[in-house]
Amino acid sequence: MVSANAGRTLAFYREVLGVGLVKRTVNFDDPSSYHLYFGDATGAPGTILTFFEWGGLPSGFPGVGGVHHLALGVATSDAQLKWKRRLEDAGTPVSGPYNRGWFRSIYFTDPDGQILEIATRGPGYAVDEAADALGQRELPPPPDAEIVGERNEAAIERLTWPEPVPTITADMALEGIHHISAITTDLERLDEFYGAALGLRLVKKSFNQDHPDIKHWFWASYDGQAVAPHSALTFFGWPPRGRPTKPGVGQTHHIAFRARTADDQLAFRAHLLELGVPVSPVMDRTYFTSIYFRDPDGLLLEVATDGPGFAIDEPPGRLGQELRLPAWMDDQRDAIVGALTPLGA
Repeated sequence: MVSANAGRTLAFYREVLGVGLVKRTVNFDDPSSYHLYFGDATGAPGTILTFFEWGGLPSGFPGVGGVHHLALGVATSDAQLKWKRRLEDAGTPVSGPYNRGWFRSIYFTDPDGQILEIATRGPGYAVDEAADALGQRELPPPPDAEIVGERNEAAIERLTWPEPVPTITADMALEGIHHISAITTDLERLDEFYGAALGLRLVKKSFNQDHPDIKHWFWASYDGQAVAPHSALTFFGWPPRGRPTKPGVGQTHHIAFRARTADDQLAFRAHLLELGVPVSPVMDRTYFTSIYFRDPDGLLLEVATDGPGFAIDEPPGRLGQELRLPAWMDDQRDAIVGALTPLGA
């Protein structure tokens, strides 16, 4: 994601959302800007949110070829209501909770305007389809009571936790990325691409409850019985010639998928090339290696390895506490540090 102010981003994600900073470094392709990594205590795959600080860019907006919002997971509806109360008490407006059928959602934005969601774990994708038949048929539109214009917005707005929530309690723990939602004008083409390129399977063919004339399809790592955690990717199907996304502050720069090993990553790269998808060489990011390519709408995608991991240059208990630079930038350290605004502890 793109941030205008790394210090403000650090304060919001770490202090308000309670997401740990697991690495403070610079953009390896542009060392004049911070690259902050947030995640769980170890920086496990599926929990990582990263930000480039590019304050000179104008604000962007969602559109075709870009991400609309990112959802973080939470276990229960009560925990979600606690998040609503905590965020609103911190001055962040929240909408919802809305019943999305397979989970319940609240929405808000970070200080740069990035749209965020906190979604519950259940009732799950199999609540309205057999688990072994997810995504095989188009579902009917949701009940009127759940659709914008028909639902009771005043009653939904009043739903919150009755007491202030100054401390993030154990039951509120955010479970990493629940799903990411992006925008396309051709859902059928994306189904072919994500299935062939990454092995993602269509698990839900539905409609957007906020715009019921727009289709909303879900893909995931799915073995025919269960959807793997942190794997859901959804697209809204906008009409042809829909507005393209504008990159910039408050927008998502790219989405990263996981390769467990370097060999797995090389196999992915060879597979993409066989499909005729242009893909970058393997690039050393110190904490992992990366390859990059784009989907048919131009959305930038990455496949990153698990290792060697964020503990390669600082002990697990001290992740994110000091600025870390890759070895090839060591001789530039004074100049790089001097050009950055200190973030504090």
